[in-house]
Amino acid sequence: MIPTAAEASPWGAQIQAVAQRYDQEFAGQPFDLPREVEEMPIFKDWIGGTLTPRIATPFWEALKPRKGERCLDIGCGISFLIYPWREWDALFHGHEISRVACQALTSRGPQLNSKLFKGIKPAPAHRLDYEANRFDLAIATGVSCYYPADYWDAVLQQVKRVLKPGGHFLFDAINPESEIAESWAILETYLGAEVFLDSLAQWPALVKASGGRVVSHRDYDLFRLYKVKWEG
Repeated sequence: MIPTAAEASPWGAQIQAVAQRYDQEFAGQPFDLPREVEEMPIFKDWIGGTLTPRIATPFWEALKPRKGERCLDIGCGISFLIYPWREWDALFHGHEISRVACQALTSRGPQLNSKLFKGIKPAPAHRLDYEANRFDLAIATGVSCYYPADYWDAVLQQVKRVLKPGGHFLFDAINPESEIAESWAILETYLGAEVFLDSLAQWPALVKASGGRVVSHRDYDLFRLYKVKWEG
């Protein structure tokens, strides 16, 4: 179940805020923003549809899902309807807190490709209710920026558990030095979800503390993509 803000969890309120922010966007509902925010260039790019391609992280450039692999997309949104899963011929398992996104994928995913679409679970990233060693690849893009380091530490432990030995985890983190980072963080805050502009230095340290290592990383306009692996 997706937690409510009242749930006894140190992250419950933030999870609920992020869920509501994306429910509103995926449902096509307008946001009531101050004029000064609507006058920001980044807002105009967002409204015009030119921002999303700039800030989306093409995780497959670091590691493309392979035929028959079980892939877990954490915070997937409606990615199965957008990304080339049919070209990859990889099995898609979605994990998402936006109810609107879950409903859209549940409705349209099987129509797009019932063989590859293996369903979606409506739950936050730290609750990966799957058996151990199930997935070849886990992905989480556009997720970490909304949560503090202690939350991501819990996520890493869960991802480590559900990955097969030798599997990889691809996740991105916001680069606070990016030219658009501060403006994007302001926009997201007014859209309802606070963004944490933490130093990139914390991420390799968190991965190492979980027993993993950063195999490589790639930089994009807003995010840095990490490829992570746990041995054994």
